[in-house]
Amino acid sequence: MSLWTRISEALAALSIGESLAQIFDRLRSPRERSVGFTIAVIALGAKMAKADGQVTRDEVTAFREVFNIAASDEENAAKVFNLARLDVAGFEEYARRIADMFEDEQSTLCDLMEGLFHIAMADGFYHPSENEFLKQVAHIFGLPEMEFRALRARFVPDAIPDPYTVLGVSPDATLEDIRKIWRKMVRETHPDRMIARGVPEEAIRMAEKSMVDINRAWEEITKVRAT
Repeated sequence: MSLWTRISEALAALSIGESLAQIFDRLRSPRERSVGFTIAVIALGAKMAKADGQVTRDEVTAFREVFNIAASDEENAAKVFNLARLDVAGFEEYARRIADMFEDEQSTLCDLMEGLFHIAMADGFYHPSENEFLKQVAHIFGLPEMEFRALRARFVPDAIPDPYTVLGVSPDATLEDIRKIWRKMVRETHPDRMIARGVPEEAIRMAEKSMVDINRAWEEITKVRAT
């Protein structure tokens, strides 16, 4: 049974009066967490789209880039998006439920934030209201301010991608301390380790870009300090 078939089944509960936010309460098993993760990204993305007052084709395209959505599954993806956009529940409600669902997997919440940043930048403009939205979601997820700034530096062109910010370390830290942080981030982001933790496939794809940025930041720091 495909991911989108399971999402369709979850959405069927809406026909008997269940809200989209309430569905998350039933998505606790390892098998269903990928369903919850997918619905969460789309739901939060829909709320974020409302933050800047418009939903663009580029944002829809961004969803397809985050997820492998076949033509036969687009209807269900669009249904989730539209339901979340119109749902009376605020984005804080979605963020809190997801934070609770992945409370012991901070790296997965960070991966979800990466997906939201990708969608936010789909139209080529980082709106101030999107920044405020993402800051609040990051706060609910329990991500430190430095980690949020590191994510923003990687995704937003106007934000200088400072390598220290990307790794979340102080420029005053020793190279050995930075090495330890870099190696820890690489271990946590490695696909094999994420698969072993049962992290959804979608999050693993998002983490691939993170791995590139992490290694680039380390290479830049070591190059500068070697001169």
